[in-house]
Amino acid sequence: MLENLKKWLGGGTAPKSDHAALMDWAAQRQFAFRAVSKEDGVVIDGRLGALPWRLEWGPSQRPYVSGRELRLRAEPGLPPTLQLLVINRELSVALEKAVFDEYVEGVQTRIDTSTPPEMRWLVMFPKLSGSELGVLRERYVAVSGSKPWLQRWLDGALGAALLTAPGTPADPLVLMIGRGRLMLRSACAEPTIDAIESWLMVFECALREARRVQEEFGGNESPSTQPSLWSASAMPGDPPPPP
Repeated sequence: MLENLKKWLGGGTAPKSDHAALMDWAAQRQFAFRAVSKEDGVVIDGRLGALPWRLEWGPSQRPYVSGRELRLRAEPGLPPTLQLLVINRELSVALEKAVFDEYVEGVQTRIDTSTPPEMRWLVMFPKLSGSELGVLRERYVAVSGSKPWLQRWLDGALGAALLTAPGTPADPLVLMIGRGRLMLRSACAEPTIDAIESWLMVFECALREARRVQEEFGGNESPSTQPSLWSASAMPGDPPPPP
């Protein structure tokens, strides 16, 4: 199935990049910058207040992102049972088709854990309706086993930030929460300062809004009745995800 996605959505490579300007930008903000020369990638570690986050740019880890991708992640202390996914609509259609072709027409009876979690969650969890998504419905699909939490997260500043997210509505974009981690994944051919700042603005907004909603719920979020299927996108040196 993942090989088929690569064929449908294309592929490509990027030329080697000069990251000197991005390195200077990070230094000015007291962010830690590291180039990954083997893969022509970069890693930037920063903070939103006291909360650390990590930005990674390099070869795609997902078959539905051609060439290069940008990843942002942080652990803001959310309940480990909370599982939410916001994905651009065109990508959701392609991923659902891939799941259907593999597990329905292929006569398989269950989805294995090698399938990316965003694909599994699309078919596991209920979707917000068009009226629940409001102005986001033309561009995004959102699913969760905790719909009230998801709605509150999207109702405020995050919804507005997603409407002005970089790129086009057709560009792959995945924003998800699972095992207490917030992660954003997007297509990004080149890590320009404008692109990094724009995506970081969306991500930090998602972080602030997640903490706000969790405070409103007082730690009593509606847990999913589904088992946790989060598959961490680990970097070299990271500890393995909890069992």
